[in-house]
Parts: sequence; C-alpha cells; structure tokens
Amino acid sequence: MASWTQDELTRVGDAEELRLASRRPDGSLRPEVIMWVVRAGDGLYVRSAYGPDNPWYRRARASGTGRVRAGGVERDVRFEDAEPSGAPAIDRAYHAKYDRHGPAIVGTVTGPDKASLTIRLVPADAEAGSPRL
Repeated sequence: MASWTQDELTRVGDAEELRLASRRPDGSLRPEVIMWVVRAGDGLYVRSAYGPDNPWYRRARASGTGRVRAGGVERDVRFEDAEPSGAPAIDRAYHAKYDRHGPAIVGTVTGPDKASLTIRLVPADAEAGSPRL
C-alpha cells in the first residue's frame, strides 16, 4: 500500500500551486482547480479559501476522490478530513510558504475557522486511516 514518497512530499509541498480535479459519479474527472497546497509533517493539505460552499470544495467532499498535479507529480488521491489537532501546524505551513502574498490573502486559508475546511490529500492506493497530522 503506497503513500507519498519523500520526493513526492517535497515536490508537491514546494510547488507554488496544485491542480485538483475531483471525480464525477461516473468516474470521470472534473476540470482542474488551481489552489495553494502545503506540507505539514508527512501530509499534504488544501483548504477552501471561501468557506464550505466553495464549489470545488463541495464537489471534492462529495466525491471523496480525484487527482492532483503539482511539482511534476500526478497522483490519484482520496480527500480525507485532516485531524483537528494538526490545524496549528497547517496554519504555520501556510504562513511560512505564502505570507509574502500578504495577510489578507493568507488569512483566507488560516485561522481557527479554517481548520474544519482542511482536506488531507492521501494517495488513492494508500491504506485508509494511515497516520496523519
């Protein structure tokens, strides 16, 4: 059962942006959405900047699976809830990587109200319930 390799974690985690496509009920991929991605520990995370009603976020949550591309890596993934206890580390990762864009922009993906909007990207061929942050 595969998980992210250290090389993949580094390449995706260092990428400025990630392309995410959720799966439709028929298994086909929806058009990609471009977003920020961060690495915290051995996990990769994305957050909905505009709340739970953001269309990409609703579709990802509903489908539970999709594909991501970043840093030359392309993988089928599951979209899982991030552990609430990992929220401070994920916030720090967003600040460290994206603060140069300004507090107003980074504020859309950081803070206590964003923890519940965090999706952990897990390789589709990894064991469910694998260790997480």
